[in-house]
Amino acid sequence: MKEFEHLMSVWQGQPTTDKLSVDEVLKQVKKEIRGIAGKLYWGIVAMIALVACAFVTTFFFTFRSTATTVGILIILVTMLMYLSLIVRHYHMLNKHDLTQNPTEYLNTLKEYQKNRTKVVGWFYYVFMLMISTGLSLYFIEILERAPLYFKLITYGSIIVWFMFITFYLKPRMFKNEEEKLNLMIDRLIRLQEQFD
Repeated sequence: MKEFEHLMSVWQGQPTTDKLSVDEVLKQVKKEIRGIAGKLYWGIVAMIALVACAFVTTFFFTFRSTATTVGILIILVTMLMYLSLIVRHYHMLNKHDLTQNPTEYLNTLKEYQKNRTKVVGWFYYVFMLMISTGLSLYFIEILERAPLYFKLITYGSIIVWFMFITFYLKPRMFKNEEEKLNLMIDRLIRLQEQFD
């Protein structure tokens, strides 16, 4: 009798695999994807507005120095590169319906995650280098008559801002998004394993 009770206690102590509710998982994943896609959408809208401003500044204002025009063109090209990247990511998230083919959607999420990781890596630093170069060239003419202390404050605040974004904001922002993507992918994998 003791052996039976011991066997029952061992059996009851076994971890149970939670069955995921299909509707609940799909709702959560759709909600989180809508959140990421919404951020990308507003990023696209803001970038289009900034590209339009840079375009107007480049082609409708006259500058004495070609360095200023080259700086604005570098900024414009950089913003167009980033715009094309976020438009691609936005389409990648919205091109498939989760309810139609979850396996294909899972593959799309994995592809998005891989592309996003690549962006966090090399593209971000190229982006920051090009924006910094463009702003430096732009400010040569703009700040040429400004006092030295104003130039130092302007360049110093830009450097501090870029350092803040690179070393504080970017890691937290992308880590948060990475965790959400990992959680969504994990839920979809567990759901897929339930049906296999």
